[in-house]
Amino acid sequence: MRAPHDIGGLPAGPVDTEPHAATFWEKRIDAINVLLGDDKRRILSRDERRLAIESLGEEVYQTLGYYERWTAAVTRLLLQKGILSQDEIDAKIAEIRARMGEAEEKTEA
Repeated sequence: MRAPHDIGGLPAGPVDTEPHAATFWEKRIDAINVLLGDDKRRILSRDERRLAIESLGEEVYQTLGYYERWTAAVTRLLLQKGILSQDEIDAKIAEIRARMGEAEEKTEA
C-alpha cells in the first residue's frame, strides 16, 4: 500500500515550476527547521521530520500545503519530545489570534 507522499508513477497534472515568493510564515517555519536541526542543537533530525510528515495520514497530508506539513510535523515532534506542551501552543495561538483581531479592528475603524 502506498503512503500519501509516494506518488511516483501515478497519473498527475502539470507541475507548476514557477518560483513564488515565500510568505512571512513560510520563511519562519523554514528557519525553525534549520535551527532545530543544526549541528549544535540537533533537536530534530532530518529523518525524524521526514517520518513525521510521511506519518500525517492521507487526509491530512492531502489537505495541507508544503509548509503546513512542515509545521504540523515539527509541532508533533516537539510535543512528543516534551519540548513544548499543548497548553503552551494553545496559549500562543490565542495570543496571536487576539493580536490579529486587534489589527483587524484598527483597519476597520
